[in-house]
Amino acid sequence: MRARFLRTALLTALLATLTGAGGFAAEPVRHIPVYVEPFYRAARTPDEAPQVSVGGPYTALLASTKRENVLAVRDMILGKPGLTTPMTMMVLAIRLYDFGLRDEAVFWFYAAKDRYFTLAEVIAPGTRELAQSAQAMAAFSQLAGPYINGYAFCDVEKQKQARVKALAWVEANPYQAVFMEQLPARDKDRKALLKEAVAKARGNLEKEQAHLADPKNLEALHEGRKQNEMDEKFCWPQ
Repeated sequence: MRARFLRTALLTALLATLTGAGGFAAEPVRHIPVYVEPFYRAARTPDEAPQVSVGGPYTALLASTKRENVLAVRDMILGKPGLTTPMTMMVLAIRLYDFGLRDEAVFWFYAAKDRYFTLAEVIAPGTRELAQSAQAMAAFSQLAGPYINGYAFCDVEKQKQARVKALAWVEANPYQAVFMEQLPARDKDRKALLKEAVAKARGNLEKEQAHLADPKNLEALHEGRKQNEMDEKFCWPQ
């Protein structure tokens, strides 16, 4: 019964995210104006610099108004991904979207969510550091999700591929924070917990994709997007 409830909640939340970007004007949405303290505060206009606080060299680069600096963060993470936080990856996704690199934004948004999921499945509940991450990631998902998914679901098959690619990256690049002794784990075998977390994430992904493979659900998705003028807002050319 609990598993069925969780599955229903997951699918309901998915549809709500995909069609719940109401309130936008029916014109291209080129900027994600979200605030998630203390990590990110969007600028008032796309031409201004946002406020960023994610630590290390990433902060200044992600706050830059130069596209090449944001791309430099992407390259730095790809080169040394082990300790990059999910929050940093979320800010990267937002900034990539702001610069029109929306396919990359989709990838990093999903990768950030999956990386956080693995962390939450390994580290013991109630840990102070995990609680802060949980609050921030919930806020990023709720606030930036409608924008990222608004674009991602312009092409459902492409969205599916992005989800698979993001999870594969998370599996291939384990978040090294899960092995830090200062963060108490659910069990002493952290590697086993991480493996189980990836398997659970894959199971969630399969449920999402099975949901979207159902013609009735796909029709509901398209109808919801039509009612909310999502194509006008998000499906403009790169």
